Amino acid sequence: MPTHLPAQPTRRMARAVRAALIAGIAGLSLAAAAQSAGPPIRIGVIGPFSGPSSDFGTPMLNGVRLAVEEINRVGGYLGRPIETLVKDDRADPDTGLQGAQALVQAGVVATIGFCNTGVALKALPVFQQARSPLLVPCATGTPLTAQVPAAESYVFRTSARDAIQAPFVVNDIVQRGWKRVAVFADTSGYGEAGLVDVQKALAAHGLAPAHVARFAIGVKDLKAELQAARAAGANVIFSYTVGPENATIANDRRALGWDVPLVGGWPLSFPFFIDGAAQAAEGALMAQTFIAEPSNERRAAFLANYARAFKTRLTVPMAAAQAYDTTYLLLYAMFGVPGGRFTGPALKASLENLQRTYYGVVATYDHPFTADDKDAVTDNMLVMGKVHQGAVTFAYPEDARRNLFVQRKR
Repeated sequence: MPTHLPAQPTRRMARAVRAALIAGIAGLSLAAAAQSAGPPIRIGVIGPFSGPSSDFGTPMLNGVRLAVEEINRVGGYLGRPIETLVKDDRADPDTGLQGAQALVQAGVVATIGFCNTGVALKALPVFQQARSPLLVPCATGTPLTAQVPAAESYVFRTSARDAIQAPFVVNDIVQRGWKRVAVFADTSGYGEAGLVDVQKALAAHGLAPAHVARFAIGVKDLKAELQAARAAGANVIFSYTVGPENATIANDRRALGWDVPLVGGWPLSFPFFIDGAAQAAEGALMAQTFIAEPSNERRAAFLANYARAFKTRLTVPMAAAQAYDTTYLLLYAMFGVPGGRFTGPALKASLENLQRTYYGVVATYDHPFTADDKDAVTDNMLVMGKVHQGAVTFAYPEDARRNLFVQRKR
C-alpha cells in the first residue's frame, strides 16, 4: 500500500525544499551578478496537449510550468524572467514537425519536449540542423539519442530510454520464472523500437518471444492475437503501446479468462490503462523512475507544490517530475554560458559539462550529460511499479526503502 506523510509535514517539506532551490539559484546568480537584467528568455515546449496522448503531455507541460514559476519567483535568470512558447503536437508527426519549425524560427534558446517517439523522430532533424538544443523529458524510444553521433547531437534526454527499460523488466520477469513471453507491440515508432529492445533483452537470457503480436494504434479488439499467444504457451504478456490499446489487451485477456501477468514499460502507469482496464489492470507491472509517494523531502515538496499549483489529479507523475527536473537542468546550463550569450553550441557545451550538481526529484544530477552520452537516466534509477487498487505503488518493499535515497547516474 502507498505510504503517505501527514499534510502539515508535507507542507513544511515543500517550503524547506523550495527555499533550498531558491538558495541554489541565488548561488548560481552570484557567479554572474555583474550582468544586468534584460528581456525575457524564451524556451520552447512541445508535446501532445490535446488528444489521446494528453494524458502524459499535460503533466509534462505542468512540470515545466511549475519549475518556471519557481524560477521566476526568485528573479529568473539574473532578473530576466523565463517565458515558455508552447506548441501542441497532438501526437501527430506532421503537426510535431510544424511545431518544431515554428519554435526554431521563433528563436527559442532551447526546447523541452516530445512524448511520442514517432513524433519526435520526425522533428529531430529540425533541431539538429538549427543547432538548437532539444531536451526530451518523456519520449523513451531508444533511437532518439542515436540519430547522429553523440558528440554532434543537440538532443538530450531525461527519460529512461527503452534500451534500459526493456532489460529491466525482462530481468524481473525471468527472475519470477516467466520465460514464455508474448510481446504485444503497436506499429508506431514507439512500438517498433520497443519490440527490438525486448527481443534483445530476451536474447541476453537465451530466450525468444513465444509469440509476437503487432497492431495499429486505435485497435479495439485483440482477442484473436491473445488466443494465438495462449496457444503458443505464453505465460506473461509484455505490452509495448502508449495509449488505450494497453487497456484493450488487459480487458480482452480478462474476457477470455486467461489469467497471465501483464508487464511493460511506463505507459502501464497511464490513466488510459489504469482507468480503462479497471479491475483488469490490477497487478500489472511496469518500469518507473518516479512513483508519486512522498518518500523523501524532495518528492514530498514536488507533490505538494504540484497539487497547490494545478489543483488537479497528477495523472502521470513520471512525466511531470522528469519535465520539472529538465527545466532546472536547462537553467543550470544557462548559468554555465559565459556572458549569457545563449547560442545553441554554447548551451550544448554547457549541458555536456554542468558545473553544479542539481538535486532533483527523479535523481541527483551530477554531470548527467557528456559529449559522448546524451541520456541522463541509468538503470539504477529504475524501480518496478505495480498497479494496486487503481494507483501505482512499489512492486517490492525494498524498492520503497531504496527510494528514500535519490539515485545518481552511474
